[in-house]
Amino acid sequence: MMTASAVSFGSNFAQCFPKTKTCSSKELASVTSQLSGLRISFNPSPKLATPIVASPIIPVARRVCPFTGKKANRANKVSFSNHKTKKLQFVNLQYKRIWWEAGKRFVKLRLSTKALKTIEKNGLDAVAKKAGIDLRKK
Repeated sequence: MMTASAVSFGSNFAQCFPKTKTCSSKELASVTSQLSGLRISFNPSPKLATPIVASPIIPVARRVCPFTGKKANRANKVSFSNHKTKKLQFVNLQYKRIWWEAGKRFVKLRLSTKALKTIEKNGLDAVAKKAGIDLRKK
């Protein structure tokens, strides 16, 4: 089992690697590896080293309607030769601004067209209460 470890060269770099060409402080120094003959370059000046910063994780919205619970359906795509391959049939989700009468303001929601028809029929408060959605925090 091979393990990888970090090596710090520090001030005794010349003692560890005697066959080293050192350039000016702005240039890179290189070392020839005795095992494989590869040239390894590094920055001898610690001031020029830049830290590696991880990028933030961006959340992705799921393709599920919060009001009706509709989600993607697994189906077969059937060709002329009757060859079946799997495909997903996604929900028709739309971003919609709906007037919320109890809050006296518009609420921007991502909902399916089926939920939009249900809201038009029963009202936003009734549908949100049945689905367990709190409209005040949005």
